[in-house]
Parts: sequence; structure tokens; C-alpha cells
Amino acid sequence: MCDIWKSRVNKTFGLQELEPQLESIRRLGVRWIVFSGGEPLMNPELPQVCEILRREEIRLTLLSTGLLLKKYAKAVAAAFDDVIVSLDGPPEIHNAIRRVPAAFELLQAGVCALREIRPDIRITARSTIQKANHKHLMETARAAKLLSLDGISFLAVDVSSQAFNRDLAWPLSKQQEVGLSLSELATLDSGIELLIRDGGWELGAGFIAESTEKLRRIGRHFRSQLGLEPAEAPVCNAPWVSAVIEADGEVRPCFFHPSIGNLRDGSLEDVVNEEKALSFRRNLNIPNDSICRKCVCSLNYRT
Repeated sequence: MCDIWKSRVNKTFGLQELEPQLESIRRLGVRWIVFSGGEPLMNPELPQVCEILRREEIRLTLLSTGLLLKKYAKAVAAAFDDVIVSLDGPPEIHNAIRRVPAAFELLQAGVCALREIRPDIRITARSTIQKANHKHLMETARAAKLLSLDGISFLAVDVSSQAFNRDLAWPLSKQQEVGLSLSELATLDSGIELLIRDGGWELGAGFIAESTEKLRRIGRHFRSQLGLEPAEAPVCNAPWVSAVIEADGEVRPCFFHPSIGNLRDGSLEDVVNEEKALSFRRNLNIPNDSICRKCVCSLNYRT
């Protein structure tokens, strides 16, 4: 559901961007890096970047559409500790949302190729709930099982932020195209309750990542989008334990809040500890912040 793919500017984070940051990464004690996109596998320097970071004993996670997984299976197996693939539904739904013929089959082939090289690598799915797939939650979870994945997580579609390369927030027409209508909320609630009731015994305990409360919060999020109940911020400590580095060097405290600096102007350590970043964290009140209250994706990392 991002707009990064629409960019006409080919921006990647490669060796030239990484090497000046290595000392800063060491001093900050970075433990875990997730490569997102767009599609990280389109970065020609990704293997070399990962090789350097693995020498630092940092956990590396790939977040991918899965369309190129078969082509780069050997490199992925060598570089990453775990993989998260996007899964939009059972085959027909997934292919329609991706607008790529045989997208599900390409994903399946990629998972199989990766498993042949590293049978024990953890591969999970992430599914963004929206109008086109809200009727198919259990079928989506079953599709993840069919793909021999190790689990699946669900989150609501983000329709209101300027994250993910959106120059402007989506207009109302676009929000309505992917968001849910009032009449669709009951179907979503039924699907969530089916996941809660049957997901554990049918798919295996822990296969669905979210707790009962987190799954039901997805329904509340869509109701708040329609003004039926107040928006509710999730439990989150992302700005205090992590940062998002974009391909152009912009550093954000999370995916949704504005940039706090750019790596062109200094090290990562400098950016996250300069007064602008310190002031942001000092004054951020997550339960009452307008961006946090609309958040669909939170981090609550504990060491």
C-alpha cells in the first residue's frame, strides 16, 4: 500500500551511504536492521551492504514483495536471518491486488527456492487489510500456511498519512477506494472473530502474530476512520529504540512522523541525538498525538 514504486528517481542506500555510518552504528549499539522498500532486492549493492553489517553481528531482516525471491534466493539465504513477505490474500485476491499475473505463484516459487537452500530460515507474511481483501482473512492465513510460512501478521491499511513516499495525504476518493465502508465493518469483525476462534487450533498456536486485543484493534481502527469512535494510539516506543532511514538519507523517528534530520548532514548518532530529535522525543505524548492516534503499525521493542 505504499507509493514508493511510483517514484521516477532511482534512490538506493548502498555502500557509499553505509560506510560513513559504520562507526556511528557501532557506538549506538544497533542490534537489528530491517530492509524495506519499495523492493530491497532491486538494490544492486544489497549483498555487499548485508555482508558488512553481518560482520557487525547485526540481525538482518528482509521485507519483500516476494516477486524476486526465487531469482535472488541464494543471496537472500546467505545474507538474512529472516524474511517477511507481503501477502494480500489467497491466490486470486493476492494477484488482483498486486496487479501482477501469477504474483502468488511467483511468491510460492520464491519461498520454495529459499527453503531448498536454507530449510530453517524463518519466513513469515504480513497482510495489509483493505477493501479488496477484508472478506478473506482466514483464507489469507490459510494461504500463508499453504506457502509453508512460519506465521502471519495483520495490520490495517494506512489511508491518512504522508508516509511511504506520499507527497500528500491520499484524497478522500483514494481513501474510500481502499478503506472500508460502514456496511463492510460487520464482515471485517466476523473475519477477525473467526481468526481469534479458529486460527490457533487450525493453523497452530502462535501462527497468527497478533493477540486477540491487537486483532480487535484493527476493527476499531477502521471504525475510527469513519468517525464512529475516537482514534486510539497503540502502545509504542519506536522513537526511543529505533529510527527509519530512507534511501535519500532522511531519518525519521518512525515511518509516520516527519524527518528529524538527514545523514548528508552528519552521522546517524548525530541525527538521533541532536536537539531537534531530543526535543521531539521529549515532547511526544503518544496517546494524544494526532499522528500516533491514526497509526496502523507500532513497535514496542523490549531488550
